[in-house]
Amino acid sequence: MLLLCGIISTYAQSLYENNPKREVRAVWLTTIGGIDWPHSYAQSTYSIEKQKNELRQILDQLQKANINTVLLQTRVRGTMIYPSNYEPWDGCLSGFPGRSPGYDALQFAIEECHKRGMELHAWVVTIPVGKWDGLGCRTLRKKFGNLIVKIGLDGYMNPQDARTGTYLANICREITRNYDIDGIHLDYIRYPETWSIKVSRERGRQYITDIVKKISYAVKTEKPWVKMSCSPIGKYCDLTRYWSHGWNAYEKVCQDAQAWLRDGLMDELFPMMYFRDNQFFPFAIDWSENNYGKIIAPGLGIYFLDPREGQWKIEDVTRQMYELRRIHLGHTFFRNKFFVDNHQGIYDFTRNDFDRYPALVPEMTWGKRVPTEIRYNLYASDTYPVDATDARNLLAIRQTRESINHIIKGVDKKYTLVTTIDRYNHEEIPEQAIHTAVSTTELLKCDGRTLQVEEKPSTLDAKFILIETLQGTPVKTYPYNKATIDIRNIREGIYYAKSLNSKGITHKLGMFIIKR
Repeated sequence: MLLLCGIISTYAQSLYENNPKREVRAVWLTTIGGIDWPHSYAQSTYSIEKQKNELRQILDQLQKANINTVLLQTRVRGTMIYPSNYEPWDGCLSGFPGRSPGYDALQFAIEECHKRGMELHAWVVTIPVGKWDGLGCRTLRKKFGNLIVKIGLDGYMNPQDARTGTYLANICREITRNYDIDGIHLDYIRYPETWSIKVSRERGRQYITDIVKKISYAVKTEKPWVKMSCSPIGKYCDLTRYWSHGWNAYEKVCQDAQAWLRDGLMDELFPMMYFRDNQFFPFAIDWSENNYGKIIAPGLGIYFLDPREGQWKIEDVTRQMYELRRIHLGHTFFRNKFFVDNHQGIYDFTRNDFDRYPALVPEMTWGKRVPTEIRYNLYASDTYPVDATDARNLLAIRQTRESINHIIKGVDKKYTLVTTIDRYNHEEIPEQAIHTAVSTTELLKCDGRTLQVEEKPSTLDAKFILIETLQGTPVKTYPYNKATIDIRNIREGIYYAKSLNSKGITHKLGMFIIKR
């Protein structure tokens, strides 16, 4: 451990100064009982807006800390935060189980996250369905009878019954089909620790994997870019030199999460690594070494920073963050309230030091790819050209056409660069980025119908004005004989305008945005 801490200290300064351009930085945002959100009930026009503003304020704080992924609890305990055809409303929104809050909380959260360039993953609690006499459990017992098993005071969907996987797949299909989510995040996709497993562990793992297969197929056939993820137990299995103390994913609760990555059933894992020292670092390395080229962002138990929850010190968490970055893993905070409440300075450390610059999430380079919506990333620098590989130049991510113009106008750097990014997080950097940067003062005037360029100087031999995409694809040419150009037949987007002579030589006139 002394050697490992030394390694972490060695990397600390460079990690401060060289934030990675791509890294998952996530939080779990819990809705059960409103413990993260909401903190008030929506029962009138005024209280609906108050509840919405609570979430806006949370997301503003997360954006300032450069969080790029929000895992929002969507299926709570056999209950929902959106109008579902399968299950009733959870009471966290309206104060009354089964009653609508008067708005679609999932849709609202998606829109607000996307405004801020953040991904939203719908967090679906799978096997547990709440108290035996609670609304969610009662509804499912009435619908399915013996599918629901009672353990203590709670009800659970039977993982050994084929109806469980089919039903959960239908729920995840409904969410994926109806909402512009970025991911489906499965929680508790395992045997309950209190379940007396009668079958072999191998057979138990197959039951759980069968459920994952059904859900993954349902999601991916709807929208292949929607990430499948889950939160397995933080230690996959015993290691050669380190014992999991009987609490691991593979043997104890039959989660074969590493195989789900290998076999394409999962795109991303958020292991619940709420441990310290030798129960954390070796197992984090194990996740890194068995990621099969996919994305892993371990969950950190920052709730232990609250003295009412545990006896951790801030250094326990920051050492873990350094090590995760060293081995190229992301980080996820459990849970949101402990993060934004800044227990022991964890929010300040993340915002001001560790994640001081924005980051894109890793690209999905695997699986089926289809054309998707395009958004924009903005870079800015005082040096020429703008270096799009340097995270310190990254100002805004995954922005819409509507927002990018406003952001550019507020930039105080001399040069800006705009790139495109799709839903697989594949970024297209225009060829111009190699030899051209766009000054913020050179954004040409465009009202969506006409484009204003400078009068052609008498010394310029150009005969045409060339309009290009950011990727350098020609769109249209116009005679260069006046300063006002009709661009109504060009669709909305961001373009370059260049002068063009008969020899094919071009000169940049500026960048402009068409917005209607």
